[in-house]
Amino acid sequence: MTELKPSDPCPCHSGKVYGDCCGPIIGGDQKAPTAESLMRARYTAYAIDDVDFLFASSGDAIRAEFDAAGAHKWARNSVWTGMEVLDVQGGGIDDNEGTVEFVAHYTVKHQPFSHHERSLFKRVEGEWRFIDGELITPEQQKGTPIVRESPKVGRNDPCPCGSGKKYKHCCGR
Repeated sequence: MTELKPSDPCPCHSGKVYGDCCGPIIGGDQKAPTAESLMRARYTAYAIDDVDFLFASSGDAIRAEFDAAGAHKWARNSVWTGMEVLDVQGGGIDDNEGTVEFVAHYTVKHQPFSHHERSLFKRVEGEWRFIDGELITPEQQKGTPIVRESPKVGRNDPCPCGSGKKYKHCCGR
């Protein structure tokens, strides 16, 4: 796990320092006040390879299928280069549910990637939790309907990329 100083810029690109942004949330000193703050802390957890926080900040269904080794490998093998929050619906201090649409930028072996997702967050026992995420493809971004030429791959089906992993633990993330 990468250690950040409180005075380091926060990896979530909020413009704040880590000690005034995601640090207290990841460290357990403060609960995430909003869905967006939890989403930013989860991004930062990937950037610093804090898989325990990713698990702890997830809802029960995500925890049941959580692949700690896979999350650790993705976090460790990626250079997290920033994120953009595109839309927030609900998820405020007085809300119990909210969605956050974001794009996370990272590189793997010097190849840039972007992960565009709309995430659902809910309060569980008074704390925000990540409940589910919907990957947004480039076709969806442009408003172009997707027409499948082959059957839809199920979450528990083998990944079509040939990795030998289940789709949900590979390209379906």
